[in-house]
Amino acid sequence: MKSLDKIVVGCKKKKPRAQAELFKMFSDKMFGTCLYYSDNKEDAEDLLHDGFMKIFENIGKYESGNLEAWMRKVFINMALMRYRKQKRETSVEEISHSVAGDQNAESDTGLNAGELMAMVSRLPAQYRLVFNLYAIEGYKHKEIAEMLEISEGTSKSNLSRARQILQNQLKEDDSKL
Repeated sequence: MKSLDKIVVGCKKKKPRAQAELFKMFSDKMFGTCLYYSDNKEDAEDLLHDGFMKIFENIGKYESGNLEAWMRKVFINMALMRYRKQKRETSVEEISHSVAGDQNAESDTGLNAGELMAMVSRLPAQYRLVFNLYAIEGYKHKEIAEMLEISEGTSKSNLSRARQILQNQLKEDDSKL
């Protein structure tokens, strides 16, 4: 296997073998990122494809540092752009249904990462984006607000509602046991 630096140089020269190697090295990790920001597996696969195309187009802008972090940021930005294009209003009825029940519910449950990600994936799109950007990626509300073109207060509200929905889902799962 080539060194990462050689692969990057090859990608900058638009060499298909280098691009294939870069894809092979990072596709699994980047697919995981795509799943965080997609409604389903098919959307995540589309985002993975589009993200790698964007990376290959812009690899000349990458100079040095953590390539994986740079790539991850490209994928997140692609997901945010896609979201803004497809942005639709979440109906009040859908929100009310999602947050119905005890809003202060807490649960000690033995969830594995896959179960938790499945719960997060069921959140309404804007709540899921804010939750992922804040809780997983570590962005601040001000940064999230700028990325999603919403107010900082809306970002905080969406995070709070996402947490409420997840707590309610945990409570429902516990009651089934």
